[in-house]
Amino acid sequence: MLKIIMPTIMLLPMTILSPPKSLWTNTTSHSILIATLSLQWLTPTYYPYKNLTQWTGIDQISSPLLVLSCWLLPLMIMASQNHLQNEPLIRKRIFITTLIMIQPFIILAFSTTELMLFYISFEATLIPTLILITRWGNQPERLSAGIYLLFYTLISSLPLLVTILYLHAQTGTLHLMILNLTHPILTTSWTGALSSLALLMAFMVKAPLYGLHLWLPKAHVEAPIAGSMLLAALLLKLGGYGIMRLTMFMSPLLNNLHYPFLTLALWGALMTSSICLRQTDLKSLIAYSSVSHMGLVIAACMIQTHWSFSGAMILMISHGLTSSMLFCLANTNYERTHSRILILTRGLQPLLPLMATWWLLANLTNMALPPTTNLMAELTIMISLFNWSAFTIILTGIATFLTASYTLFMLLMTQRGILPSHITSIQNSNTREHLLMILHIIPLLLLILKPELISGTPL
Repeated sequence: MLKIIMPTIMLLPMTILSPPKSLWTNTTSHSILIATLSLQWLTPTYYPYKNLTQWTGIDQISSPLLVLSCWLLPLMIMASQNHLQNEPLIRKRIFITTLIMIQPFIILAFSTTELMLFYISFEATLIPTLILITRWGNQPERLSAGIYLLFYTLISSLPLLVTILYLHAQTGTLHLMILNLTHPILTTSWTGALSSLALLMAFMVKAPLYGLHLWLPKAHVEAPIAGSMLLAALLLKLGGYGIMRLTMFMSPLLNNLHYPFLTLALWGALMTSSICLRQTDLKSLIAYSSVSHMGLVIAACMIQTHWSFSGAMILMISHGLTSSMLFCLANTNYERTHSRILILTRGLQPLLPLMATWWLLANLTNMALPPTTNLMAELTIMISLFNWSAFTIILTGIATFLTASYTLFMLLMTQRGILPSHITSIQNSNTREHLLMILHIIPLLLLILKPELISGTPL
């Protein structure tokens, strides 16, 4: 555990002390080294917890998410190079420092075995994200986006803190392993129902559930590219991970509590997919699509079967890589045309043919084409939901259909059609962007060969 956290923290002095010429090179190469080191966490094991220290431990549910968070740090640094090149050196250093500061908190949040530490690191990821959005966003609306993000997260997670303290008062421990072994404290009384609602609510907002999702498109549209990648790929997964962790020891709970969440999640997947069909803003479209994908994850976590848990796990990992890649592509368009409106950035295929290949690949993974883990995950989730109630196949079926249609709509709008007359000259795509796309798509294509690495099966 420490052999990842310590180098990550040592990235901070490296950022501050690197000479200006080799700032990007040093931070990127060092974080790629950390990412390759973290791959050892994926080795399957018979033990419930690997690398167990007093407060942290890695099991099958957290190891894929941990590797994903280490993998994305170099990608975020690589993606941010272009829009920071005209800024003064001190601002570049502050930007990279902010990105690196999030990393230990996310690693702690995913690997902790103690609820209080989980809550603290869960909340601590909010501050650097807020700095990223409100300082490096593109439009003046970034302040309102930051306020939305802050207040949604804080209002939903204060009841979580109260409930964690209540659990501690009842059982005398907050250690997850011991909580799994003790008798369930949350009975079917009103207190139990309300406290489990409070436990779930914070993660439902973070995940986000349809109806509590309004902060997400705002934050995504205003964030810089690294902020968007971070939000889509890691912070949404904190919500899903929290639901998986906490529903495990809330088992004898009122089933009635699960019904509204399930209905909202599935209905929300359908609604946000149809909202995507009417979007004019590219980043907003990708943000709404991640709401619909995370709706499936929430629905799967709510029914708590082995199949649905492993489907939710695989979908979280593959969605993290896919939507992060889509945001990178949207950003390459934005850097060249300085517009996110779909009508103004259409017909780019003849100008950037290689980028069009990446667009095609990313969109095909987004709509879950066969050789990708997205398909495996969506099928697993749909089968387990169908097994729970046959009626859900209508909602999931329509949602899948709508996903395919808005993905194709996005592909056709950005790549096909007549070139707008205001685009006269455009930069070529460069090696850095192609490498960025390769590092996103290669894990996606390789994981289907051995999906049990990320399926989180031995619960």
